[in-house]
Amino acid sequence: SGDIHASHLMRALCGVDHEASFRYIGGDKMRAVADGCLRDMRELAIMGFVEVLTHLATIKRNLKACEQAIEAWKPDVVILVDFSGFNLKIARAAHRAGFRVAYYILPKLWAWGGWRVKSLRRYVDYPYAILPFELEFFHARGVAAEYFGNPLLDELPPSPDAEERVRFRSEQGLDDRPIIALLPGSRPQELQALLPRLCVAASSFATYQFVVAGTSALPQAAYRAILQDFPDIRLVMDHTHELVYNAVGAVVTSGTATLETGLMGTPQVVVYRGNALSIGLARRLVRVKWISLVNLVLQREAVVELIQEACTPQQIVRALGDILPKGAKRERVIQDYDALRRCMGGAGTAERIAQSLYAKLCQGK
Repeated sequence: SGDIHASHLMRALCGVDHEASFRYIGGDKMRAVADGCLRDMRELAIMGFVEVLTHLATIKRNLKACEQAIEAWKPDVVILVDFSGFNLKIARAAHRAGFRVAYYILPKLWAWGGWRVKSLRRYVDYPYAILPFELEFFHARGVAAEYFGNPLLDELPPSPDAEERVRFRSEQGLDDRPIIALLPGSRPQELQALLPRLCVAASSFATYQFVVAGTSALPQAAYRAILQDFPDIRLVMDHTHELVYNAVGAVVTSGTATLETGLMGTPQVVVYRGNALSIGLARRLVRVKWISLVNLVLQREAVVELIQEACTPQQIVRALGDILPKGAKRERVIQDYDALRRCMGGAGTAERIAQSLYAKLCQGK
């Protein structure tokens, strides 16, 4: 998602400054906007306390390379996107070297690691929040964050019409049964921990077809290795939005996809399972009641969350049954999604941030 969000901001910056040029750590979406990719972001995709500890040498090398690239190129502004463990260190280095620093998709300090707000306040000149409830938290701690909307409001395609839905099913070889989408995450450890459990749960719903939303961020063989034991479950690669729009329900791994699914209006069950030690540490450090963005934005349990030991096939079956057609909780979830969309605001986020940032840079503020 960071690659997508950053690419939209890059494109918007090109719209306000036709001479804009970039150097970046990124992926295919950013490369499609402009030249200047120094390193592929997949080299940095490490998640979890234990996983980070076992990759410290790699992380240090990447930090050093990034700092050296900034010093060599001397940009007008360093724009950080999400990825706080890495980017707050870059913010400090860039600020101390005399560069202006913008941060898009601020660290979730309201969840854990609140002590890092000092770094944000000290080293970031232009902080941009993407969740409406973040402003109160940051302003109370001296961070002048601004909210111009959430990038998902621009990146989600419109709901398909009946003809487009029929075409999608035909192109993907899906039958006429109602679809339940399975979104097992985009990291290898998530796929291994979650997809087998989701597939076992699927066997309890014979009148539905279960379809896995695959992403090319992972090799297709990684999905096939698990799905070979579940021949009735289909795999659709790189069509997650279309799949979710066509689904009557979804099981979604915690992350940005939970908010996307909510904004698209498909009732969902949120799941997560990770390294036991990492989860244990997280439970001691994290200060929020929920992990899904839908619940966090609404500040109530709009969607069921099944985390770690609660994430079993039996629990998934029970929670999923409640949100499918005629389920006891389906209508309430749909009503909560309406409230979610009202909270989030309108489209045009990247353009508004680009205009704000460009004006500040021109004025030297």
